[in-house]
Amino acid sequence: MAVGVFDSGLGGLTVLDAVTRRLPDVPFVYFGDNAHAPYGVRDAEDVYRLTTAGVTRLFEAGCDLVILACNTASAAALRRMQEGWIPEGKRVLGVFVPLIEALTERQWGDNSPPREVAVKHVALFATPATVASRAFQRELAFRAIGVDVEAQPCGGVVDAIEAGDEMLAEALVRSHVEALKRRMPHPQAAILGCTHYPLMEQTFQDALGADVSVYSQANLVAESLADYLARRPEMIGPGTERMFLTTGDPAAVSDKATQFLRRRIEFRAA
Repeated sequence: MAVGVFDSGLGGLTVLDAVTRRLPDVPFVYFGDNAHAPYGVRDAEDVYRLTTAGVTRLFEAGCDLVILACNTASAAALRRMQEGWIPEGKRVLGVFVPLIEALTERQWGDNSPPREVAVKHVALFATPATVASRAFQRELAFRAIGVDVEAQPCGGVVDAIEAGDEMLAEALVRSHVEALKRRMPHPQAAILGCTHYPLMEQTFQDALGADVSVYSQANLVAESLADYLARRPEMIGPGTERMFLTTGDPAAVSDKATQFLRRRIEFRAA
């Protein structure tokens, strides 16, 4: 009864932590493609190839449902996967839709036409690849009209977080917020469009100001997944073992993940 969580590296552990707390009886299998991280600087074809390889490994581990906890993979690969790659009986879901539904105050699964919403000016902070895909704007257009989105590619932030350099990550976040505010001085809401960014949420909030609502993904994805599995319990796969898989060096990734979540995590080779 396993569910897979895929990420390019360690950022998806923020989602894993939230879904594990929300669904403690579900064994989750985590796949980190650490050998090829970060995805945010790769082209769409490369992201698609790496994502399908990782998701295939999660299917092999007994997962019928896989969450792409990587925004870049969700942006650059998910639609193409859903249009013809995913095997019958399997599902792959991304992390954008729960975030957008929270922003637009729509219920999960609400497929009514797009409508006016209260938030008109939205700042999107994401990797360069996610920004280039315009996937967030495309998904938002299905649900809301009249929303101005200003996107800021946050180069270097993921690398600094993965390297454990918090001071550099904070400095980069402040720099990216300043760059965005030169183009959109008064955003009403900010989207942290990368699963690494919740670790910098307070820095984003401080740089943006207390009057800006900051939307982070992990807990929203956890609630959406719980709702989805309540409606589709058959999508809990046959796997029974909790696992952490990596394409990188298991010992090194385990040490970084332990620092990341502040509890011991043991990865094995994928």
